[in-house]
Amino acid sequence: MIIPFKYGKVIDPVFFVNREKEILFLQRNFKSKINTTLISPRRWGKSSLVKKAADELAAANKKIVPVYVDLFNVREEKEFYEMLSSAILKATYTKLEERIKVIKTLFKLITPKITVGIDQHNEFQLGFDIHDLKKNPDEILNLSEKICKLKNVELLICIDEFQNIAHFENPLAFQKKLRAQWQHHNLTCYCLYGSKRNMLSELFEHKSMPFYKFGDLFFLSKIDKIHWIKYIQRQFKKTRKEADSASAGLIADLMENHPYFVQQLAAISWENTTKTCTEKTVLKSLEELLVMNDLLFQKEIDLLSNKQINFLKAMVDEVKQFSTAPVIQKYNLGSSANVVRVRKALVDKEVIDIYGTTMEFIDPLFKQWMKRVYMN
Repeated sequence: MIIPFKYGKVIDPVFFVNREKEILFLQRNFKSKINTTLISPRRWGKSSLVKKAADELAAANKKIVPVYVDLFNVREEKEFYEMLSSAILKATYTKLEERIKVIKTLFKLITPKITVGIDQHNEFQLGFDIHDLKKNPDEILNLSEKICKLKNVELLICIDEFQNIAHFENPLAFQKKLRAQWQHHNLTCYCLYGSKRNMLSELFEHKSMPFYKFGDLFFLSKIDKIHWIKYIQRQFKKTRKEADSASAGLIADLMENHPYFVQQLAAISWENTTKTCTEKTVLKSLEELLVMNDLLFQKEIDLLSNKQINFLKAMVDEVKQFSTAPVIQKYNLGSSANVVRVRKALVDKEVIDIYGTTMEFIDPLFKQWMKRVYMN
């Protein structure tokens, strides 16, 4: 029997949980050509959310064509241009002959190298000479707008892990190139999203940066527990198993409503259920999950200093005021100034994240491991 929970990839609509308001917000912006930047920690479902909103909109309006670009492993400007232009052509032209024809029509100053595999749609890639790109990047940056006019369509360009452009050789100059062209696009809408809050905030919130006020800046929140309970019970029921509200709620609570980890713990709990999932089943499943990740978490601990580990212990103990003398003494944090340094280091290492005045483990399973295994 197929497990009725999914995690670790862009999910199908059947595994989608709530997000009605977020979807309506994105679709309203997409239809209105309002550029949108979406920020949230890793594995919160950004990619699935954007794809669902864009695909639904495209299904209702055939003029709208989504283009998906993932910069996860892109660290050079040349790779960005190649990936963007290839994705635009694959989304707008299904036949190889059509792509070659439009390339000859629209590329006047750059001569791309075309690579085609057995699967012509997916294994299609453009390559560019770096010297040509440095002289004429606008041909690629304006490619979407030209195709929109040529085909009478509207492109919705969705770029995942957009913060990786900060790793380019001259990131500020590159951002200026993008903004200089994209701000004039009337038929293309951009949705830029990623998981590194600090890097994205640097790009979009600082007045000195080219992408300041490029569009709406949207911070994704967690899915409420009540929606997780309904979803978990529904998915169990589909396979003729049951999960009462207490056990479903416990799954959500233990994983702090984190989409990836709620789905993962629910999947293991489902596997351990013959007929009815109980709270005992969930706790047994959690122990299995902790054992599976024990080596990974041991390595993560080894990369932290003693003060950083002590800070995390205080977080596990639900400490709120870290700079008070009793807390500093109890957890051996050194001084209030050192507390600030330790907190920043843990944020930079992507162990914790800060939302206003609230601090959380980015990985709730790591928190459970610290509580139940490391701190016993």
